[in-house]
Amino acid sequence: MVVNTKIALVTGGSRGLGKNMAIAIAKKGIDVIITYNSKKEEADSVVKEIENLGQKASAIQLNVADSKTFDGFFESVSSALQNTFSTDKFDFLVNNAGIGIHNSFIGTTEAEFDQLTNIQFKGPFFLTQKALNVMNNGGGIINISTGLARFSSPGYAAYASMKGAIETLTKYQAKELGERQIRANVVAPGAIETDFGGGVVRDNEQLNKTLASITALGRVGLPDDIGGVVAFLCTEDARWVNAQRIEVSGGMNL
Repeated sequence: MVVNTKIALVTGGSRGLGKNMAIAIAKKGIDVIITYNSKKEEADSVVKEIENLGQKASAIQLNVADSKTFDGFFESVSSALQNTFSTDKFDFLVNNAGIGIHNSFIGTTEAEFDQLTNIQFKGPFFLTQKALNVMNNGGGIINISTGLARFSSPGYAAYASMKGAIETLTKYQAKELGERQIRANVVAPGAIETDFGGGVVRDNEQLNKTLASITALGRVGLPDDIGGVVAFLCTEDARWVNAQRIEVSGGMNL
């Protein structure tokens, strides 16, 4: 009996949470395409880790902020699908790539706002739109949001607003793509120890303790707390989970 291995595409999969997601997905027996913006060596290292788990993998450059490059990106995806995976479509899209800009509402510049819009909302919107041409029916979209879309913390007005937009978009994707049996869900991490935002949660001991004190489970999150949840949504066990926001924060600000 031939088993058709599923394939997931994880944007920003060369480091941080995206790397953890990609490896967790591979551990579920799913092949993985990751994207990177500039650090090819890091991406190639993740590919090797996935291959060592017995799955196929490929890394493709993508600047999610520049939607004009998306057609060329998907030409590269199609080539990788043929050459590495011997198929023409993939199954799951994880919109993870992103940046964080910490600035007050009153201090946020138009340039910062536009940068966040392009990376956090416009990019995933049109990337997913184009991805549908090379996605199998019955797959899924996982959009990465943030706990900051539920509770507010000064300095993230623009960033969290973009994530709020992504959460609304996810419901529309679930509704409109249901006829193709494509599910769309949100995973919303809380504060995580990574290099995101310059590693502020990981490296600022006082901030780390403060965040731990407002979290029911008494600590901030680690990348390993997130990847498995995303991987679960790429499995048959999650076939009836649709249009949901799953916050993975250990119980922040309850």
